Amino acid sequence: MYNKLALAVAAALLTASCANTSPANNQSSSAAISTVQTERPAAMAAATARGEITLEQIMSDQQWVARSPESAYWGLDGSSVFYAQERADSELRDWFHQPLDSDEAHQVPLEKMHEYAYQDGVRLNNGEQLAYTFEGNIFVRDLSSGDITQITRDEARQSQLQALNDGRLAYREGNNFFAVDLASGLTTQVASLKFSKAPEGVTAPEDFIAAEQQQLMTYLQEERQARQEAFDRQQALQANNPSLAPKPFYLGENKELVAASLSPAGDKVVVAITDPRSWRDDGDIMPDYIGEDGRVKAVDVRRRVADAEPVEHQVMVLDLTSGEQTQLTYNTLPGWNEDVLADVKRENHKAQGKTYKSEPSPRPITLMQDWSWEGGAMRWNDAGDQVAVMLEAWDNKDRWIATVDFAAKEFKSQHRLHDDAWINYTYNGFGFLPDTNTLWYQSEQDGYSHLYVKPLGGSEKQLTKGKFVVDTPVVSESGQHIYFKANQKHPGIYEIFRVGTSNGELEQLTKLGGINDFELSPNEDKLLITHSSALQPPELYVKEIGSADMASRLTETVSETFTALPWTAPSVVPIPSSHVDEPIYSRVYLPDDFDPNRAEKYPAVVFIHGAGYLQNAHMGWSGYQREFMFHSMLNQQGYVVVDLDYRGSKGYGRDWRTAIYRQMGTPEVEDLQDVVTWMGSNAHVDTDRVGTYGGSYGGFLTFMALFNEPGLFKAGAALRPVSDWAHYNTGYTSNILNLPDNDPIAYRRSSPIYFTEGLEDALLINSPMVDDNVFFQDSVRVVQRLIEHEKEDFEIAIYPVEPHGFRKPSSWLDEYRRIFKLFEDNLK
Repeated sequence: MYNKLALAVAAALLTASCANTSPANNQSSSAAISTVQTERPAAMAAATARGEITLEQIMSDQQWVARSPESAYWGLDGSSVFYAQERADSELRDWFHQPLDSDEAHQVPLEKMHEYAYQDGVRLNNGEQLAYTFEGNIFVRDLSSGDITQITRDEARQSQLQALNDGRLAYREGNNFFAVDLASGLTTQVASLKFSKAPEGVTAPEDFIAAEQQQLMTYLQEERQARQEAFDRQQALQANNPSLAPKPFYLGENKELVAASLSPAGDKVVVAITDPRSWRDDGDIMPDYIGEDGRVKAVDVRRRVADAEPVEHQVMVLDLTSGEQTQLTYNTLPGWNEDVLADVKRENHKAQGKTYKSEPSPRPITLMQDWSWEGGAMRWNDAGDQVAVMLEAWDNKDRWIATVDFAAKEFKSQHRLHDDAWINYTYNGFGFLPDTNTLWYQSEQDGYSHLYVKPLGGSEKQLTKGKFVVDTPVVSESGQHIYFKANQKHPGIYEIFRVGTSNGELEQLTKLGGINDFELSPNEDKLLITHSSALQPPELYVKEIGSADMASRLTETVSETFTALPWTAPSVVPIPSSHVDEPIYSRVYLPDDFDPNRAEKYPAVVFIHGAGYLQNAHMGWSGYQREFMFHSMLNQQGYVVVDLDYRGSKGYGRDWRTAIYRQMGTPEVEDLQDVVTWMGSNAHVDTDRVGTYGGSYGGFLTFMALFNEPGLFKAGAALRPVSDWAHYNTGYTSNILNLPDNDPIAYRRSSPIYFTEGLEDALLINSPMVDDNVFFQDSVRVVQRLIEHEKEDFEIAIYPVEPHGFRKPSSWLDEYRRIFKLFEDNLK
């Protein structure tokens, strides 16, 4: 009732403001709007006092829910923690220091921030010093005295700090590596990478005329001789005088650096280079209609997967002692030239009346691009005499961990992970255990992300096993344990564990329920935990490792307004699937007064999460917090709500992830059908009065459900939806559907644009116009198709200033008012 009244009041105000056009009336209209803005907080407070959840409250700036701690890390001695927190009424973050023995945190002043920005610091000289960067400059802290020395203070930004085995601190600046002796203060350039030809004193004449000119003119001969002598002397000086910087490595013209890693021994650099190419073409633009100058601005955007071209990285070893540079080839990797797409190409050729002949051919190979990494794809052992590189095929079907045989100048494969669908772009942690030549790594080879160890030249050993996912592994300083979070007990609960690297002994360290992320303390005796539950946003806790004591809570940032409202605590229910053995885990929201025996069955809404590969049916705080609150509001309005982790979602292993390979939108809609059937049998839902909504991937699935299974949902809202996967980006789409040129069948099978004629139910399309992720064009093209099919029961709402993730509360409110109205008009 309140929401309908609010809509009526808003409509009346809009009508009045449009009708009154005189200057006096304009002033009156402004005053009315100002009054509304003043009265809204009071109205929201009154609704809260009544226990009423409103869209106005839900969609307002989210600081009213909580200003949760972010990016938390330990103080150096483990007696305190630091965290960032959003400033009140601002998008800025401030940093706070929280001692464990105090109930209060204090803000770190701006002039002191450089003293405490050591969360990613590197220990030097047997742990006596800590080097770190702040705003691109290097600082070194003496851990016994607390003294801080600033090493650089310039506009250049230093990165990749590392301790060299000779005690120096190394860092990268641009395409150069430097090492600083902290005792003497001497900074030495250890490697310089240049993308050009090596310089020459003089060059040979280019043609007949030039050759004759140089032979005839004594002046030119003398000038050339002088230049060559000067060049030769400089080369000799650089080679023989140790006070000069070393000779640069010239890596060729028309190349660019992908990654570079310096050995802890300081004697080698491994680099990956590639041919430069633009991330877009001239036609890849997006119009922005609401600019400050009142003109339409053409914004550059990324190219589409349909325009993608293969990328290959060349890996080189640069010997800093001899100056030798060696390019490594991939022909020692198993499967490096296999035609892994032969069956796919054969099927597509057959559909076109052609015959495909499979032949071995070198595959483009690159460094692995993991979406959650910080350490990169090159990892050295502590001695600096072994390096492991994680590589992937550009066709997404193989991942290799290879070490470098420096003597033979070739890769040596240590592990190959092949997947007929695609290699996951997360769960790829790897490296060497401390002070060993033993690799540790994650792999989905048994169907779930698990941990393995493998001595170089030895056999691998699996450390963790079971139908659960190992995530965010951290190796202890001794190398005796690997810490991680995992959903071992329940797919929707992530606790903290550790496993022994020698014996595989698994130990659960927390029993908090919900979702838990962690930071290991400097002494490895405590965990700093970011914990959340379905009704509690993230807060910080500390837990003693090995203690039976409960974790102690450090922060309280949730607002009283939020806790005062009657939010629904969803149940996570394993809904049986009619297509696979595993259930469809789903959040189920029931009204507080739910009556399974009442005469009239309930209307219902199914929420479809975005991202595709994401887990939302868990017992922690949802990343879709507005949607969670909206579902509680729908409960108050008499709806049952289900939020499912359809096939393709994260957290359930490899087979669940890859079920959508070459058929996006088919298994997921089958899961939606099972969920609706379950609601009818178990939640007293009228299956003729079910609606759905979702954004991004969820918008895509809303399209697929309404276009391909008319009647499944009476109404659906597709928000920022993908309509044609050929227009989406390469990194995501080519994993699941290959490339359009190789697999047009998969794109036509998976893109809603080909099925628009099937629409029979009410459809709302909500589309932001400055979305550089899912382009506005996706919605425009679908609308044109619906017009051509002469469809009537659809409408589109546009948001001129919004990107993919909305920013303005007014846009959120408008969007969800429309969604709510769609459900009210069609499901009740």
